[in-house]
Amino acid sequence: MSMRLPTDEEAFVIDFKPRASMDTVHHMLLFGCNMPSSTGSYWYCDEGTCIDKANILYAWARNAPPTRLPEGVGFRVGGETGSKYFVLQVHYGDISAFRDNHKDCSGVSLHLTRLPQPLIAGMYLMMSVDTVIPAGEKVVNSDISCHYKKYPMHVFAYRVHTHHLGQVVSGYRVRNEQWTLIGRQSPQLPQAFYPVEHPVDVSFGDILAARCVFTGEGRTEDTHIGGTSSDEMCNLYIMYYMEAKHAVSFMTCTQNVAPDMFRTIPPEANIPIPVKSDMVMMHGHHKETESKDKTPLLQQPKREEEEVLEQGDFYSLLSKLLGEREDVVHVHKYNPTEKAESESDLVAEIANVVQKKDLGRSDTRESAEHEERDNAILVRDRIHKFHRLESTLRPAESRVFSLQQPLPGEGTWEPEHTGDFHVEEALDWPGVYLLPGQVSAVALDPKNNLVIFHRGDHIWDGNSFDSKFVYQQRGLGPIEEDTILVIDPNNATVLQSSGKNLFYLPHGLSVDNDGNYWVTDVALHQVFKLDPNSKEGPLLILGRSMQPGSDQNHFCQPTDVAVDPDTGTIFVSDGYCNSRIMQFSPSGNFITQWGEESSGRNPKPGQFSIPHSLALVPHLDQLCVADRENGRIQCFKTDTKEFVQEIKHASFGRNVFAISYVSGLLFAVNGKPYFGDQEPVQGFVMNFSSGEIIDTFKPVRKHFDMPHDITASADGTVYVGDAHANTVWKFTSAEKMEHRSVKKAGIEAQEIKDSEHKLEASSGRVLGKLRGKGSGGLNLGNFFASRKGYSRKGFDRLSTEGSDHEKDEEDGSESEEEYSAPLPAPTTSSS
Repeated sequence: MSMRLPTDEEAFVIDFKPRASMDTVHHMLLFGCNMPSSTGSYWYCDEGTCIDKANILYAWARNAPPTRLPEGVGFRVGGETGSKYFVLQVHYGDISAFRDNHKDCSGVSLHLTRLPQPLIAGMYLMMSVDTVIPAGEKVVNSDISCHYKKYPMHVFAYRVHTHHLGQVVSGYRVRNEQWTLIGRQSPQLPQAFYPVEHPVDVSFGDILAARCVFTGEGRTEDTHIGGTSSDEMCNLYIMYYMEAKHAVSFMTCTQNVAPDMFRTIPPEANIPIPVKSDMVMMHGHHKETESKDKTPLLQQPKREEEEVLEQGDFYSLLSKLLGEREDVVHVHKYNPTEKAESESDLVAEIANVVQKKDLGRSDTRESAEHEERDNAILVRDRIHKFHRLESTLRPAESRVFSLQQPLPGEGTWEPEHTGDFHVEEALDWPGVYLLPGQVSAVALDPKNNLVIFHRGDHIWDGNSFDSKFVYQQRGLGPIEEDTILVIDPNNATVLQSSGKNLFYLPHGLSVDNDGNYWVTDVALHQVFKLDPNSKEGPLLILGRSMQPGSDQNHFCQPTDVAVDPDTGTIFVSDGYCNSRIMQFSPSGNFITQWGEESSGRNPKPGQFSIPHSLALVPHLDQLCVADRENGRIQCFKTDTKEFVQEIKHASFGRNVFAISYVSGLLFAVNGKPYFGDQEPVQGFVMNFSSGEIIDTFKPVRKHFDMPHDITASADGTVYVGDAHANTVWKFTSAEKMEHRSVKKAGIEAQEIKDSEHKLEASSGRVLGKLRGKGSGGLNLGNFFASRKGYSRKGFDRLSTEGSDHEKDEEDGSESEEEYSAPLPAPTTSSS
């Protein structure tokens, strides 16, 4: 069926919501085009989809949950260049549901907005057209490769497709002969759009490569590429976004321009992925396990490495299970001092949720709406209790404390905190969206405004430095946009911005009592003091521009600065290639330094492996250091440099990236776990006196990827900046926080200015609604919409299985974690 857009103006699809059940519909495909193959209300798929080229926008199968694109990303439709029609293909696996003149109203609702999106989504299809699978051949490889000759695209999801001879499909970006995995999956599993494991940017000159591995065993005749179930397909769909001004909505690759390159393809591409027999795809359709229980599944089958539910997934699952309606707004208060009356009941209730127990069928939901709301509030409140209970019941961790006795009177200075302190993400804070490049640092100014230090369109990757730590991308010039942003802590309005054409790779940021900014740049190897209200340039510069060194006048990738509020003394952590803390007078004169590179598995006090973040404890005259690669926090006396204590927990894992101190509490964030490690990336709240962890926290919206800095205020508000997710989260103390969540059909609703269209296309009806939204939009949107280097990440899984009908043909560097060891000199220049 087809549906014409309700507007001739340019619009953007930013949300898809399926209206179907796997009991009736096998899968659906949504296309955009200028002229459908038929003008009828519906037609058979073998008549074609579109007269012109059809662009795939969305696909659904097996009760896939509602899916959103990353924030700030949309499919462009309408206007002079976008599609004029939506065409929906609905594929049925079993027609028995249509006996007795039953009619189907399955379809998909689209959320349109006229608000211009800074990033445009698109699809890159890699497809073999000439593969032949000889009968009886055990292993047959089908390779596809093309040179990429467009503006940078940012890959955020992928999908594989073959028929039942396919064993594994793998996709890669090849740059400078280095293979970077985009995605690898068995096509015999439910064919879903999966998020990429790590962000992958594709730039001009890169090669996109894909391999499908087939077997011809069991066939008596050769198998060719074709559209029937007895034929085969080799397809890799790459979902990406691009800056709006350069966006291309659909690209294809049907060649193999570099066949010799596949001699060095990673071995994983040749290894089939084992698939359980009850998950095998048969003739393009899923072979269902026979069962009398027809209750729709609420979640997609997951790969083994995805079995553990993250906190965000857990809350998402709860929302789906509770079946929230569009008009439900839950408001409740969380009191962390309230005791959990029945811990066993609570744990049992959580177990019931995870086991997907039915909370009420849809056909009785209308009559039980009031009870459902009460249940939703009750369960959410109990989840809060469970979160607190979990933190108090977790097994004892191995901790190392090297505590000296405090000086007389010191103990009375330190506020005492118990396990009742808890922070949660402020879900109504819009600042989590629409930020620019890598967020390297966050701080609070004297007015309690949030200050963000970011890298714009510059990134730190393997090509940034040579083996002597000399910056290799000087030709890019300094960042051409404001790198320091002052944000209203309540509504995320940009109050002030500065730092244009000054920095190459921003890193650390702190704000002194006078409101001056102290920042570090690891490419320049310098420390700067800036007056936020002055246009005259830096007030003070330490270090030599672009000159790494280890003497009193040089830094080597300095990481952070702390300024004593009483004396004005300057402390600099230096850094990635030096393992020391340097002290300067308020005027910038060198005073002293301490620290050395750590050796062995048990580093001694005063030894560092990347001192990455600093936190002053002024009333105790202590300076604490996040000893990143040693996974610990070390604290020293600021006057004597005497070691005071080490704080180290097993739950830190191998890294501690950043720390912040306020009112007797020490806040910290760790790093991503190494392969095989179990410790999750998260935030920590610790009692500074004892070093004990009293709370851990993670965001609900999106996930920590590389939380790079943290800052906290006296009222318990915490901000975390992530250098890979390009995001800043706000967390608020639950002791004073009123938690307000607004969900619409299981998807969180964000208020957006301008008009929006909500379209519902179904096989039985077509209807469109024009919906206006009030104020309260995202203030950062207008500020960054046209900014150079804007990027977003994040994607929810989208299931799409079954036979495909695509027949169209046509022919930035990756953001990596900051390196902690010297790199070999690059053999070729960075693209």
